[in-house]
Amino acid sequence: MESFQEILDQVLFSIGTWSLKVHMVAMLLFILLMTRIILWIVKKMLFRRSNVDEHEKGNIQAVYQIIRYVIWIAAFALILESLGVKVTLLLAGSAALLVGIGLGLQQTFNDIISGFILLTERTIKVGDVLEVEDNVIKIQKIGVRTSLGLNTDDISVIIPNSLITTNKVINWSHQNDKTRFRIDVGVAYGSDVDQVIQIMEESAFEHPDVYDRELTEGRLMGFGSSSLDFQLLFFSKNIFRIGSVKSDIRRILVRKFNENNIVIAFPQLDVHLKKE
Repeated sequence: MESFQEILDQVLFSIGTWSLKVHMVAMLLFILLMTRIILWIVKKMLFRRSNVDEHEKGNIQAVYQIIRYVIWIAAFALILESLGVKVTLLLAGSAALLVGIGLGLQQTFNDIISGFILLTERTIKVGDVLEVEDNVIKIQKIGVRTSLGLNTDDISVIIPNSLITTNKVINWSHQNDKTRFRIDVGVAYGSDVDQVIQIMEESAFEHPDVYDRELTEGRLMGFGSSSLDFQLLFFSKNIFRIGSVKSDIRRILVRKFNENNIVIAFPQLDVHLKKE
């Protein structure tokens, strides 16, 4: 027993008055192992149900992220204590240094605080479709400093969390699983208004991603300088790929307008030449 204790107290190397002993390394490995096991158990408990929808999965992921960060912070503090570093004294002695670091990393800390706001408020969750600075992005992961998203070109985008919390962001997934969209079109004066509205609504009905026929509506919006201005309103669940849906409906509109001899308007000017 004494020989085992001697092995644990054996010094691996020293720096000044501080020495790294075998039992310190053993404690460090034990803390890391226990942290991994605790996180594995927590994750299994939170994600034990398989029949959860995307919104609930995002909520569970947010809770897990918060628990994960708290556990790792506690584990890091225990590691420092096991190595003989007094955390309270370290924080008190380095207060001035921490202030300087805080000023230099102000934006980083801003992103970190924003990350905790996103994880705790849960107004934005994994799987939500956001419009950030005119870019449509589907959130894949919310981290402490940055969030990972996928744009409509299937390119991964890393977003600083402060960009989401401090700017105007449209969350297309926040209220319902379907959203209303608009398509604007202008036709030549003299066209049959009722026929145009009927063709617009039929064009939307042909697309499989249009949600509800009764909620699809064509409207005459105004009288432009060169056109009768119409708007097609429709609901769709395919929020992330709505650009492709709109493109398909516009193609159907063009085909049906051509079949019915309806001209899509374009700017026209009459030039009168005056003879001297």
